[in-house]
Amino acid sequence: MPVPPNTLRKALIAWLYAAALVHLFVSIALAWAGHSGLLGGYLKIIEQAFWATDAVPHAAREQQLWWLAVFGATLQSYSLYMLALVRIGSRLKTPMAWGWLIAGIVLWAPQDMWFSLSTQLWLNLWIDGFALLALLPPLFWLYRHDRRVSRMCP
Repeated sequence: MPVPPNTLRKALIAWLYAAALVHLFVSIALAWAGHSGLLGGYLKIIEQAFWATDAVPHAAREQQLWWLAVFGATLQSYSLYMLALVRIGSRLKTPMAWGWLIAGIVLWAPQDMWFSLSTQLWLNLWIDGFALLALLPPLFWLYRHDRRVSRMCP
Protein backbone atom coordinates (compact mmCIF):
# COMPACT_ATOMS: atom_id res chain seq x y z
CA MET A 1 0.00 0.00 0.00
CA PRO A 2 1.62 3.29 -1.09
CA VAL A 3 2.18 6.12 1.36
CA PRO A 4 -0.01 9.17 0.64
CA PRO A 5 2.10 12.02 -0.79
CA ASN A 6 1.27 14.44 2.04
CA THR A 7 2.25 11.86 4.67
CA LEU A 8 5.52 11.16 2.85
CA ARG A 9 6.14 14.90 2.46
CA LYS A 10 5.73 15.43 6.22
CA ALA A 11 8.03 12.50 7.01
CA LEU A 12 10.74 13.74 4.62
CA ILE A 13 10.54 17.24 6.07
CA ALA A 14 10.86 15.82 9.60
CA TRP A 15 13.91 13.87 8.38
CA LEU A 16 15.46 17.06 6.98
CA TYR A 17 14.79 18.95 10.22
CA ALA A 18 16.53 16.12 12.09
CA ALA A 19 19.47 16.23 9.66
CA ALA A 20 19.82 19.99 10.13
CA LEU A 21 19.75 19.59 13.92
CA VAL A 22 22.40 16.85 13.72
CA HIS A 23 24.54 19.25 11.67
CA LEU A 24 24.05 21.88 14.36
CA PHE A 25 24.96 19.56 17.25
CA VAL A 26 28.01 18.15 15.42
CA SER A 27 29.16 21.65 14.54
CA ILE A 28 28.91 22.74 18.17
CA ALA A 29 30.96 19.69 19.18
CA LEU A 30 33.58 20.46 16.52
CA ALA A 31 33.83 24.05 17.70
CA TRP A 32 33.98 23.42 21.43
CA ALA A 33 34.90 19.80 22.22
CA GLY A 34 38.37 19.68 20.65
CA HIS A 35 40.37 19.86 23.86
CA SER A 36 38.00 17.58 25.77
CA GLY A 37 39.28 14.38 24.20
CA LEU A 38 35.91 13.52 22.65
CA LEU A 39 37.33 13.98 19.17
CA GLY A 40 40.60 12.15 19.86
CA GLY A 41 39.88 9.20 17.58
CA TYR A 42 38.83 11.42 14.69
CA LEU A 43 41.86 13.67 15.16
CA LYS A 44 44.11 10.59 15.14
CA ILE A 45 42.67 9.51 11.77
CA ILE A 46 43.36 12.93 10.30
CA GLU A 47 46.85 13.01 11.76
CA GLN A 48 47.68 9.63 10.24
CA ALA A 49 46.86 11.05 6.80
CA PHE A 50 49.49 13.78 7.21
CA TRP A 51 52.13 12.39 9.57
CA ALA A 52 54.08 9.20 8.92
CA THR A 53 54.78 8.60 12.59
CA ASP A 54 52.79 8.62 15.79
CA ALA A 55 54.93 11.51 16.99
CA VAL A 56 52.69 14.33 15.81
CA PRO A 57 54.09 17.72 16.85
CA HIS A 58 52.05 19.44 19.54
CA ALA A 59 51.75 22.55 17.34
CA ALA A 60 50.20 20.43 14.57
CA ARG A 61 47.53 19.09 16.93
CA GLU A 62 46.79 22.61 18.18
CA GLN A 63 46.47 23.89 14.62
CA GLN A 64 44.17 20.98 13.78
CA LEU A 65 41.97 21.78 16.79
CA TRP A 66 41.85 25.41 15.68
CA TRP A 67 40.78 24.42 12.14
CA LEU A 68 38.09 22.11 13.51
CA ALA A 69 36.78 24.90 15.74
CA VAL A 70 36.66 27.35 12.84
CA PHE A 71 34.98 24.74 10.65
CA GLY A 72 32.50 23.99 13.43
CA ALA A 73 31.58 27.65 13.77
CA THR A 74 31.08 27.89 10.00
CA LEU A 75 29.00 24.71 9.96
CA GLN A 76 26.79 26.20 12.69
CA SER A 77 25.70 28.96 10.32
CA TYR A 78 25.15 26.43 7.53
CA SER A 79 22.95 24.45 9.92
CA LEU A 80 20.80 27.49 10.62
CA TYR A 81 20.49 28.23 6.90
CA MET A 82 19.49 24.62 6.36
CA LEU A 83 16.87 24.85 9.10
CA ALA A 84 15.54 28.08 7.58
CA LEU A 85 15.29 26.62 4.07
CA VAL A 86 13.55 23.49 5.37
CA ARG A 87 11.09 25.72 7.23
CA ILE A 88 10.48 27.88 4.15
CA GLY A 89 10.04 24.84 1.93
CA SER A 90 7.75 23.20 4.44
CA ARG A 91 5.51 26.22 5.02
CA LEU A 92 5.40 27.72 1.54
CA LYS A 93 5.58 24.43 -0.36
CA THR A 94 8.02 26.05 -2.74
CA PRO A 95 10.43 23.93 -4.76
CA MET A 96 12.91 26.81 -4.69
CA ALA A 97 13.89 26.06 -1.07
CA TRP A 98 14.61 22.42 -1.91
CA GLY A 99 16.47 23.51 -5.04
CA TRP A 100 18.78 25.78 -3.05
CA LEU A 101 19.54 23.00 -0.59
CA ILE A 102 20.28 20.65 -3.49
CA ALA A 103 22.53 23.27 -5.09
CA GLY A 104 24.47 23.76 -1.87
CA ILE A 105 25.04 20.03 -1.44
CA VAL A 106 26.02 19.55 -5.08
CA LEU A 107 28.50 22.43 -4.74
CA TRP A 108 29.97 21.12 -1.47
CA ALA A 109 30.11 17.34 -1.96
CA PRO A 110 32.45 16.91 -4.95
CA GLN A 111 34.96 19.34 -3.49
CA ASP A 112 34.87 17.82 -0.02
CA MET A 113 35.12 14.32 -1.45
CA TRP A 114 38.03 15.30 -3.71
CA PHE A 115 39.98 16.85 -0.82
CA SER A 116 39.31 13.79 1.35
CA LEU A 117 40.30 11.43 -1.45
CA SER A 118 43.49 13.35 -2.18
CA THR A 119 44.65 12.75 1.40
CA GLN A 120 43.08 9.28 1.63
CA LEU A 121 40.79 10.26 4.48
CA TRP A 122 38.38 7.40 3.92
CA LEU A 123 36.28 8.20 6.99
CA ASN A 124 35.43 11.59 5.51
CA LEU A 125 34.45 9.94 2.22
CA TRP A 126 32.11 7.60 4.11
CA ILE A 127 30.60 10.53 6.01
CA ASP A 128 30.15 12.49 2.76
CA GLY A 129 28.56 9.50 1.04
CA PHE A 130 26.17 8.99 3.93
CA ALA A 131 25.24 12.68 3.87
CA LEU A 132 24.55 12.54 0.14
CA LEU A 133 22.36 9.45 0.50
CA ALA A 134 20.55 10.89 3.51
CA LEU A 135 19.84 14.31 2.00
CA LEU A 136 19.61 14.24 -1.78
CA PRO A 137 16.83 11.64 -2.31
CA PRO A 138 14.40 13.41 0.07
CA LEU A 139 15.30 16.81 -1.39
CA PHE A 140 14.78 15.67 -4.99
CA TRP A 141 11.47 14.07 -4.05
CA LEU A 142 10.29 17.24 -2.28
CA TYR A 143 11.46 19.41 -5.17
CA ARG A 144 9.54 17.34 -7.72
CA HIS A 145 6.45 17.01 -5.51
CA ASP A 146 6.19 20.72 -4.64
CA ARG A 147 6.95 21.70 -8.24
CA ARG A 148 4.15 19.48 -9.50
CA VAL A 149 1.74 20.80 -6.86
CA SER A 150 2.64 24.45 -7.55
CA ARG A 151 1.97 23.90 -11.28
CA MET A 152 -1.47 22.49 -10.53
CA CYS A 153 -2.45 25.41 -8.30
CA PRO A 154 -2.55 28.79 -10.07
